[in-house]
Amino acid sequence: MILAIDQGTTGTTCIVFDERVEPIGRAYREITPHFPHPGWVEHDAGEIWSVTQAVAGEALADAHVRAGELSAVGISNQRETICVWDPSSGEPLHRAIVWQDRRTTARCEELRASGHEGLVRMRTGLVLDPYFSATKIEWLLDNVPGLRARALAGTAVFGTVDSWLIFKLTGEHLTDVSNASRTMLLDIATGRWDPELLELLSVPARALPRVQASAGVFGRTRPEALHGHAVPIAGVAGDQQAALFGHTCVNPGMGKSTYGTGSFVLLNTGFAAPSEAPPGLLSTVAWGIGPAPPAGSLTYALEASIFVTGAAVQWLRDGLGVIAHAEETEALAGSLDGNDGVYFVPALTGLGSPHWDPHARGTIVGLTRGAGRAHLARATIEAIAYQTVDAVRAMEAFAGQPLSELRADGGATRNGWLMQFQADVLGIPVVVAEVAETTALGVAHLAGVGVGAWTVGDLLARARDEEPGRRYEPRIGPEERTVLLAGWSDALACARNFASPGR
Repeated sequence: MILAIDQGTTGTTCIVFDERVEPIGRAYREITPHFPHPGWVEHDAGEIWSVTQAVAGEALADAHVRAGELSAVGISNQRETICVWDPSSGEPLHRAIVWQDRRTTARCEELRASGHEGLVRMRTGLVLDPYFSATKIEWLLDNVPGLRARALAGTAVFGTVDSWLIFKLTGEHLTDVSNASRTMLLDIATGRWDPELLELLSVPARALPRVQASAGVFGRTRPEALHGHAVPIAGVAGDQQAALFGHTCVNPGMGKSTYGTGSFVLLNTGFAAPSEAPPGLLSTVAWGIGPAPPAGSLTYALEASIFVTGAAVQWLRDGLGVIAHAEETEALAGSLDGNDGVYFVPALTGLGSPHWDPHARGTIVGLTRGAGRAHLARATIEAIAYQTVDAVRAMEAFAGQPLSELRADGGATRNGWLMQFQADVLGIPVVVAEVAETTALGVAHLAGVGVGAWTVGDLLARARDEEPGRRYEPRIGPEERTVLLAGWSDALACARNFASPGR
């Protein structure tokens, strides 16, 4: 049996999979976000660990796992979020700065104005944006008293959430290549920390974790950390890369979209490191299987990253009180014959792919006296689909060919109205995975590869034999689609102009 830990932005899910990779135990708990200033988003790293440890125990108990029956652990995680801790005590030295945090926007603009964006794009496949970890690390080093001296002395270390959990479970300071590729400090062609980027941002190399392949042993869990189980952590990947692997998109040209706190479209591009930066998109490491990078084989992916989708529904619930439960949005959206011209651009932390506009702000347009909570709910759900259309169109333009279907996973795929509307505005079928939590499945697959329980070829054969998931065919015509997307484009312009530089 394999325990898959999926530590996300809103909470931690743990699922136990049996030898047939069927889920037999599950548990989930939310974690608390903190917003100390406008545009700042933090998590308590100690809470991330305590919740993860508790949820792992609950999932193991739900699956009735006895001593000796667990064979491996896999970890997937919210990417880019950066933790800092004392390696001797294991205690956090600051709250984790979450991927949504925008506090380093001005620093990214300064680096861009100084001509460094070309270097970042060439080496990392990313864009200069506060989304990524590097400027968060620099901010911590510059703003937490004494932290830079401690990092230079080896008494403070950094890591993304996977690295933090690996440390708490095993005592090892490690990360996998997919997570490392999201820091804006990794040369994705070699799988190594880039000395020039480390120097540019004054990040001490000794404070960063050692980079390993995604499938392989990262260390054994300490029994006291994992409810009596001492087993290898054998698969680690960022949440979106794990979902790509969970869809068995292991060959070039295969892709998926995950609907979570944000939404992410990934397309497997094969073993060759990208030779150019795609406009509005990211190149990233999908995973590494084999010896530690750079000796092992790295698989690459094209990615479109959308910052706020499911998080917009959470904001409706927690910020506005429009709904009590996320599930209410499906019935509310379906209660209207149309959107009546109401659009919501959920740029609550700026815009990601393909716009990359940190100045954009959340904007609701088209309100009239007749608009109500159903219009707000529908606009929020529609926005998830519209943002996905923008990302897919950019990806299609770069690839030079249209997608024939969109594979989908994530919690929001349970919303049938959203999936149907997604097919409508894309104009292609949307196929929903049988296992909604494909991220956990993917990291379980990686862990199984890591301990030799199965091979990638075995996973492909199994996928061919499985029944396809729910399929949604487009129901609207080109004219209606064009009108809907034109309204979205107008709303997007309002959101981008509202807080543009100089205003």
